[in-house]
Amino acid sequence: MTARNLPTARQVRLGAELRKLREAAGIAAREVAEVLGTSSAQMSQIEAGNSAVGEERVRRLAAHCACADAELIEALVAMATDRTQGWWEEYRGVLPPGFLDLAELEHHARFLRDISTAHVPGLLQTKDYARAVFAYWVPELPISELEPRVEHRMRRRTVITRDGAVDYEAVIHESVLRTRVADRGAALAQLNELLRQSERRNITIRVIPFDTDGFAGASAALLYAGGAVPALDTVQRDTPYGTAFIDAAAQLMAMRTVLRKVESAALDPALSRDFMYHMAKEL
Repeated sequence: MTARNLPTARQVRLGAELRKLREAAGIAAREVAEVLGTSSAQMSQIEAGNSAVGEERVRRLAAHCACADAELIEALVAMATDRTQGWWEEYRGVLPPGFLDLAELEHHARFLRDISTAHVPGLLQTKDYARAVFAYWVPELPISELEPRVEHRMRRRTVITRDGAVDYEAVIHESVLRTRVADRGAALAQLNELLRQSERRNITIRVIPFDTDGFAGASAALLYAGGAVPALDTVQRDTPYGTAFIDAAAQLMAMRTVLRKVESAALDPALSRDFMYHMAKEL
């Protein structure tokens, strides 16, 4: 088994899922370690994501824990054997780990759903919009820190624009569209970019107008990434202290409810396009 100094969020998730299997079966880590032919200390490292684990051990652990969910087992095996070295690895040591973890999460997602109540979703931002958002940080970032963030954000967009792109749906509040993070020209360019992206077959953009009754979800901003199976779904939320990844079953259920409530308040895609078009004309 290979030791890791700084596991990625995906590696930590795999370890956490293996621990859930063991705990659901009511089996001690020492017993599973014996079955896998390793030590209790090493088992702790596996469950923390600090040590790699191969296909054979994943399958043996699942069998010993009487896991009958074949799709989940195959998904965990895929996570354990994945050796993807994505473009985001170029930014390791340049950007905080959360940036890389988010790009990796999006890369592996089966679908993506965004709720935005503060800024245009990162996957839909123009370069000028992204630069204005990052430049507003306190303390202000030097160019050497600012530009890699902008570049990384632009490269993240490949997940929704490449061949075989993931299905992506964004719900954006009108306040986001009317807030000028830069100037009038940048705001118009951003609106036009949203209109262009909404023409893609895999992208759906819906708007919640100010005059919508019953919308109390101003704090509902999140990115929902569909996993290989629902149990491996992940929610990403921004916090004052960085990126947070949510994957506990009860929390995922709550986030799905939030998605349903917010989506029910949004205009349909055609009306949303008209709404954004008229806003652009006003600018």
